[in-house]
Amino acid sequence: MALRVLEKYGSPLLRKRAQPITSIDGNIVSLAQDMRETMHALSGIGLAGNQVGVLLRIIVILHPETRQDLVVLNPEIVAMSAEREIGEEGCLSIPEVYGRVERASRVLVRGIDLGGKDVEIEASGLLARIFQHEIDHLDGVLFVDRLHPAKRLLLSSKLKRIAQGGAS
Repeated sequence: MALRVLEKYGSPLLRKRAQPITSIDGNIVSLAQDMRETMHALSGIGLAGNQVGVLLRIIVILHPETRQDLVVLNPEIVAMSAEREIGEEGCLSIPEVYGRVERASRVLVRGIDLGGKDVEIEASGLLARIFQHEIDHLDGVLFVDRLHPAKRLLLSSKLKRIAQGGAS
């Protein structure tokens, strides 16, 4: 097990769509463990494969209530509420940048666990927000893409510095 290097804003890998996982082997289990360790070491609450340079559909999430780690392979949102919530988001790949993002208040997520079993998770509140944020990553979408254009404009110089490898 090892900490993984995070891809930062500007990395082309963050803009690519991750590919489905077709078999669960030791490499996938090790990747999941590395991602969990990396997420915890960086005090994160979610991490997607793209963020550690792996274009596979895997996410790890720290459940905000139970404090248990969730690992979901090939996650997909199969239903979402019409009710929306606006909440502040940040991202380990975009350090020190935060913004208010509108998301569905409830989602139903389907995927596979590390044991190969189908899972279905009903999530609301912060957990629903985390799932939407991480699944966006797997589709090459970043939370800053969902900000109001005026807010993105205000953040443009900070985002440019991050993309160029400088301090935020």
